[in-house]
Amino acid sequence: MSSWSRQRPKSPGGIQPHVSRTLFLLLLLAASAWGVTLSPKDCQVFRSDHGSSISCQPPAEIPSYLPADTVHLAVEFFNLTHLPANLLQGASKLQELHLSSNGLESLSPEFLQPVPQLRVLDLTRNALTGLPPGLFQASAALDTLVLKENQLEVLEVSWLHGLKALGHLDLSGNRLRKLPPGLLANFTLLRTLDLGENQLETLPPDLLRGPLQLERLHLEGNKLQVLGKDLLLPQPDLRYLFLNGNKLARVAAGAFQGLRQLDMLDLSNNSLASVPEGLWASLGQPNWDMRDGFDISGNPWICDQNLSDLYRWLQAQKDKMFSQNDTRCAGPEAVKGQTLLAVAKSQ
Repeated sequence: MSSWSRQRPKSPGGIQPHVSRTLFLLLLLAASAWGVTLSPKDCQVFRSDHGSSISCQPPAEIPSYLPADTVHLAVEFFNLTHLPANLLQGASKLQELHLSSNGLESLSPEFLQPVPQLRVLDLTRNALTGLPPGLFQASAALDTLVLKENQLEVLEVSWLHGLKALGHLDLSGNRLRKLPPGLLANFTLLRTLDLGENQLETLPPDLLRGPLQLERLHLEGNKLQVLGKDLLLPQPDLRYLFLNGNKLARVAAGAFQGLRQLDMLDLSNNSLASVPEGLWASLGQPNWDMRDGFDISGNPWICDQNLSDLYRWLQAQKDKMFSQNDTRCAGPEAVKGQTLLAVAKSQ
């Protein structure tokens, strides 16, 4: 590892005069062995047979050019509203680009054109309200796109045109209230979709039509009130489903039908008082045991005969149940405050 400055390398003669020669030699040795940066204006560079990895954080200065073999670039924690226009010029081998925590407000449509091999783009914790159409026209190799904790209130399908290999899409922590139809229609390789911590009240019925192998779906921390029967139907191989922290008061019969490989289900902290009979029939079967567990705590369950189907399922799956002590009855009065599991055992 070495250091990388936005300017051409200079001799180390500018070191503070009060630093002894011995200390300077020790620092130089450490820099050689571990890549410690001697100048606060330098970025750190790790070199390997696969190429150079550059990391820049304040007080370092953003480089005006990059080594041609750069494969990893992190420019993070700067107070930037816009990026230097030619930041990526000459870095055609770049595979990972991390731009988190910069305050970015916009990106140029041509920004990613110099880096057609890019696989990871992380834009976490910026101030983006949108993306320019055409941004990903040269990004056919991009696998991971992270737009977490920006200021997106809407999404346009056109913003994502050009993404042909996308496997991980993180839109969590924004201000999204609704999603456009056909958003994922062309993302056949998508494995993880994170829409958590937004303000979604409804979801388009066709949201999950497109991906052929979705494994993780994060919808926690929204304002969803209903889970329809057809939303999950296109994803029989879904393994992790997070619906916690919504306002779900109704889950349609058959909503989980066909989820033959579900490992984890989180329905905690919603407004569920009852669920339709047969809802759990396909979950936790002998051929697939929901091995990572489930959580239905923090709901106002009305523990009457309408939960008979749930009682039977809980008895069979109790070893996989999280937060058992926080899964309690809100009524009727005779069982109010009792755990759901205790009521199930008494039936």
